[in-house]
Amino acid sequence: MIIKPEIENKYKQIELHVCNDELNDEVKSVVRELHEIFDETIAAVDERGNRLNISPSEILSFYAEGQKVFAVGVKGRYSVSMKLYELEEGLAKRSFVRISRSEIVNYRKIKSMDMSVKGTIKITMKNDYETYVSRRNIAKIKELLIKNNNERIS
Repeated sequence: MIIKPEIENKYKQIELHVCNDELNDEVKSVVRELHEIFDETIAAVDERGNRLNISPSEILSFYAEGQKVFAVGVKGRYSVSMKLYELEEGLAKRSFVRISRSEIVNYRKIKSMDMSVKGTIKITMKNDYETYVSRRNIAKIKELLIKNNNERIS
């Protein structure tokens, strides 16, 4: 991999170009990682009341509890001011998928899925947080897994 800065007056903002002779898994991975690093952050409040901005790549799940929305992150739990449907719309192209009426998860942070219980799927996230896919979303999750598996193969 070659990384080199190119400084010219024609550039009015930073541009990142990922160049290769084919669109392969490595190119897709680099582009995905760059998006996770540089895309917008989400305003949140941690458990101590500190305001901070968190990257969606640090989030495993967003869930609604009562009238509030919380984020389960790599480093803890946060309160966010956005509605779950707003987060879902903004993060749909960033590896997040709705698994129930009250939760969306980052499917790249899923550690395992247990389909042994009839009619549901138990998801274990990378930090051992466990949640369940509602019955109405099972088909969507299975379709997503097949699609992602096919992208890795091709």
